[in-house]
Amino acid sequence: MKIDDKTLNKLAELAKIEIKDSERDKLKSDMTAILDWVEKLDELDTETTQPITQMTRESNKFREDSGHRNISTDKALKNASEKMNGYFVVPKVIKKKNE
Repeated sequence: MKIDDKTLNKLAELAKIEIKDSERDKLKSDMTAILDWVEKLDELDTETTQPITQMTRESNKFREDSGHRNISTDKALKNASEKMNGYFVVPKVIKKKNE
């Protein structure tokens, strides 16, 4: 698969990165080489290979989930600089594109 300018622009947009003009040709070449290498995996015969979800045979050990209240809401909010209706008030950290 050959990476073209349109694909590179889309990837840069999704990754939220800026690509310098001087880096574009090298990056397109490198990405094309990587995808060509990955396409070689299609040559392998995997008909008799069982799919796996992890490399080891270990399994997770779960504990019983138990809920308990360690501290009251009043105590948790006691030293809060700002609070409203039983919650901490914090500055907004996520903005829309047009803000």
